Amino acid sequence: MEKIRVATKLCGNDNDLSFKEKFEIARLLEKLCVTVIEFPELSDSKEDALLLRTCASAVKSSILSVAVKDAASIETAVSALAGVKNFALRVEASLSPVGMEYFHHKKAPKMLEWIPEIVAAAKAKSSRVYFCALDATRAEEDVLKAALLAAEKAGANAVYLSDDAGEMLPDEFALFAEKYASMLSIPVGVACSDKSGFALSSAMLAVKKGIKAVRTVVAGDGVSLETLAESVKNSGNRNGIATDITYTELHRASKQIAQILSGSEGKSPLATAPSFEQKISLDDKDDKATVIDATVKIGYDLSDEDKDKVYEEFLRVAAKKRVGAKELDAIVASVALQVPATYKLESYVVNNGNIIRASAQITLSKDGEKMQGIMMGDGPIDAAFLCLESIIGKHFELDDFEIQSVTEGKEAMGSALVKLRKDGKLYSGKGISTDIIGASIRAYISAVNKITYEEE
Repeated sequence: MEKIRVATKLCGNDNDLSFKEKFEIARLLEKLCVTVIEFPELSDSKEDALLLRTCASAVKSSILSVAVKDAASIETAVSALAGVKNFALRVEASLSPVGMEYFHHKKAPKMLEWIPEIVAAAKAKSSRVYFCALDATRAEEDVLKAALLAAEKAGANAVYLSDDAGEMLPDEFALFAEKYASMLSIPVGVACSDKSGFALSSAMLAVKKGIKAVRTVVAGDGVSLETLAESVKNSGNRNGIATDITYTELHRASKQIAQILSGSEGKSPLATAPSFEQKISLDDKDDKATVIDATVKIGYDLSDEDKDKVYEEFLRVAAKKRVGAKELDAIVASVALQVPATYKLESYVVNNGNIIRASAQITLSKDGEKMQGIMMGDGPIDAAFLCLESIIGKHFELDDFEIQSVTEGKEAMGSALVKLRKDGKLYSGKGISTDIIGASIRAYISAVNKITYEEE
């Protein structure tokens, strides 16, 4: 199975997204496990550098790629990425005769001098450098060949061939990409315009010809990240190709990105419950197949392990009330797509009143062994959290704690969000229950499990 790298453009220089919206998109792309998240060249403003540093704090798996064009832009990017291990510098050069004149104000001979110089300068500051040959399909053959070989010799780790004009038919572009890839010993990727509706077909046929990476977009002209991922998901096994994209999150993340791009009046869609068109009403008599079918309707494609977790949690909630779309979404968010549970909640008893001090007695299990603790505190939540700390044997700084109602009415289901800080890093956990104290305990345990998983 050939693993295809997926690079995704976060935004362009001419977008009107806010700082927060760009950050939210970066977090979603990291959640989807795209290989590379591409940032445009940093401007002189402090906001661009701050955005990059902020994204770097949340993005751990994906590579952060920043466009550079000269020594100053290289220094700016490297400074903003100080302390970040997983990053790349990206040199972009338009190689058509018109592009060289208009964008770079250079003739071909000067471009062929500049390309190895800038690639070498970037390589001196970063172990990972990408060279992107923009408008490659309209470049003169000898110029394109010389540019690619010069970039490779100067230290580029990978090159990308771009069809900005969108004039080539898919089979023609695939042969074009294959021809130049055969000249190089480093991985070659492609980027395709969708002006003629051929972007996805061109990219997929190029991959069939041995291309190792595809540049995608979340919006605008190019290969759509969502459609590429769907195509590989549906036809990858048949054609021997795969990506690292997390398909269980694909539909939901795509909807959230679309909400951000379409404008949400400054309110992050990540913090709001989604809008559901389907009418869902389930109870504890519904079987697993019915419940899982409902999760598909609200945009989730779960693994077998997560299906089991969701159904188990569904039965717990459904024993007390009917479960609609909002409750089901909260169940999936709280128990699926999580790290393995080191600590599991077995039982809890919390006492509180105006004439007694709040106390909590909680039993957890770890590796099949039950662990119990009893603590008092300033209120039921404080007592519960102190009790959990005593059982686990570690103190965690509580950075944030939020509770909210997922649904309305006497049997409303509550959601709790807990953020714990360990060694300067934040770990969040979410819990749900018709009992808000129970939801808070579950949220705390979820955050602790993430800390434990990363430590181990």
